[in-house]
Amino acid sequence: MIIRDILNKNKSGVAIGLPSFCSSNMFVIDAALDYVLQKDVPIVIEATCNQINQFGGYTGILPKDFSKKVRSIATEKGIEHSKLILGGDHLGPNPWKHLSASKAMKNAQVMVKDYVQAGFTKIHLDASMACKGENTPSFEEVARRTSELCMVAEKYAPDLDSICYVIGTEVPIPGGETETIDTLQVTSPDRLDRTIETHIQAFKEKNLQAALSRIVSVVVQPGVDFSHTAVTQYSKSSAKKLVDQLSKYKDIAFEAHSTDYQQTTGLANLVADHHLFLKVGPELTFALREALFLLAKIEDELFKDKASNLIQVVFKTMDNNPKDWINYYHGSIDEQQFLKHYSYSDRIRYYWDHPDVNSAINKMIKNLDNVDIPEFVISQFFGIATNEQNNETARSLIKSRIQYVVDRYYNACGFDR
Repeated sequence: MIIRDILNKNKSGVAIGLPSFCSSNMFVIDAALDYVLQKDVPIVIEATCNQINQFGGYTGILPKDFSKKVRSIATEKGIEHSKLILGGDHLGPNPWKHLSASKAMKNAQVMVKDYVQAGFTKIHLDASMACKGENTPSFEEVARRTSELCMVAEKYAPDLDSICYVIGTEVPIPGGETETIDTLQVTSPDRLDRTIETHIQAFKEKNLQAALSRIVSVVVQPGVDFSHTAVTQYSKSSAKKLVDQLSKYKDIAFEAHSTDYQQTTGLANLVADHHLFLKVGPELTFALREALFLLAKIEDELFKDKASNLIQVVFKTMDNNPKDWINYYHGSIDEQQFLKHYSYSDRIRYYWDHPDVNSAINKMIKNLDNVDIPEFVISQFFGIATNEQNNETARSLIKSRIQYVVDRYYNACGFDR
């Protein structure tokens, strides 16, 4: 099992980990899969509870359909099935926390069943959120609910030997920060102990001793996050007490969320400090947005009145459908517009699959496919040394922008060393 092998190496002191690409965007998935085919490395692709669930999530995609789609693309590219790991992130009551705890947990149990039956094998069980009328659940209640979700996974997983669990949540809810970050509280050694020990006790009470051996990591806050306009970089010294405390647990590592936009050296330090998984999502679609908007500028230069007007279409769509950014971006209209375009939180990622936006993207790519884009124009907008590039297309430029992010994560995780 790839994850277990890398865990054992990491815990023995080898600075190796796994990037975890948390995105349902097909441009991102295609670019990442092409990269791993070229480099012959394993890949983890994750979906979140809000993105994809039994009701479709905000993407409208069911777990089985997402799994089928990703595996089909991987097969077409010739990627070995053993190299592709699908993960489910924050699987728990979060999408239904407006309901009572009992109703939300029933939905969560169905979601977990659907994920494992669809072939997802890296399962983050997260029951930390308060539901309707509740205060924040205690460590013990979170662990109890997590054990209930684990029972479902253990019952319905087609191959338990391939399953691994991630527990805990010391990070923002799925979707990211809604405000500016003032300070970040690194997970304390005591909170780490209480998270792990309460889960051990709850699993034992449900006769889930075998499942305990499948827990490979615990989500902590090592002191990394990002807001709309700022990134908090990893500090080894600030996380030292937390990292030292992990030595108590022989077969468990950390999982780091919201590592987007960290310096590559910081990502490597996280891996060296036993963060087995580095989760990245918005940075990938941030790179996609950069590429698409740069191509739109090129299209404007080459096609004038026949251009797709992609940028205008995107912002019109966001203004007409503001639910995915309105609660995140504040200030004047100009300030909101600036954040909609450039922010690290990248709320624009929720609009790439909108029919109007998707149609504009396809028109732009078709336009650009019908011409040989002059190298000097590519160089102007993409900053590429033109004498080293040959026959660049719109899709290859998109792919290379995304793969820049993919590559630095693999480098930080100990590949290519």
